[in-house]
Amino acid sequence: MDLKKMTDIDNNLINYLDYLKVQRNYSKDTLINYGSDIVKYFEYCKSKNISYKDITYLEAREYLVYLYEGLNEKASTVSRKVSSLRSFYHYLKKNNVVDKNVFKLLNLPKKDKKLPVYFEYNELELLFEIPDINTNLGQRDILILELLYATGIRVSELVSINIEDINLGDNSILVLGKGNKERIVYFEDIAKEALERYLKYGRKELNVNKSSKLFINNNGGELTTRGVRDILDRIIKKTTMSKNISPHMLRHSFATHLLNEGCDLLSVQQLLGHESLTATSIYTHITNDRLKEVYYKNHPRAKK
Repeated sequence: MDLKKMTDIDNNLINYLDYLKVQRNYSKDTLINYGSDIVKYFEYCKSKNISYKDITYLEAREYLVYLYEGLNEKASTVSRKVSSLRSFYHYLKKNNVVDKNVFKLLNLPKKDKKLPVYFEYNELELLFEIPDINTNLGQRDILILELLYATGIRVSELVSINIEDINLGDNSILVLGKGNKERIVYFEDIAKEALERYLKYGRKELNVNKSSKLFINNNGGELTTRGVRDILDRIIKKTTMSKNISPHMLRHSFATHLLNEGCDLLSVQQLLGHESLTATSIYTHITNDRLKEVYYKNHPRAKK
């Protein structure tokens, strides 16, 4: 869906999406998802002759029923759409466009907790062997893999890295996360070696437009989150793995492997940039399975 075409519908929506982009530092994909949810809600209101600025609690509940029964949406999808509207109406109320946020009163359906999918150590090694480090793009691609796994940063944070954000002296990077919150992440020596090689050779050749961004695409422009996904898709096709992967799996792997090696949950939370431990605690389900495996493998009586 084209974001510009989508936002022609309502000025309040345009202003809201601008707010999410500038003030909250949301990615383009997130903006499109929020915008799409709200546009579909606008279309529903128009079909029912409802003014979205004056919608009542009962009318909001009817929209919830419509999502469930009319569209047969899954609980997770309904939760996302209602969350989008809650956030939108919070913005409208804050800016005195509406008197109340009726969607805040709705009970969201409980979503099934999905355990994060992550790479095993040997699977990561398969990925890291694919890029050809004798080429400019190969040097870039191996660095993408190494930094995502070494730091646990989001892809949106990865493509936003500027050269001045990198401190080679103490192996750290200043990243700008959700809500424009800055944090320091660290990388180990293998990632540093890939970084120094790319800075010395690959990036110099690729960066014909003199960008300040760390990652450059094959046309000399700044690499996008979609570009990173395409790169990983091409890499995975060259391996023997059959699983579907996403860049976020490297973030999941980072957190899971740290916890498996004994890192405390609070430190992982801070490295991931989570606002609370709740989001980070989902990884404990995975590490608990790992502990169970270790127990049955090593306890003398359990082995019997």
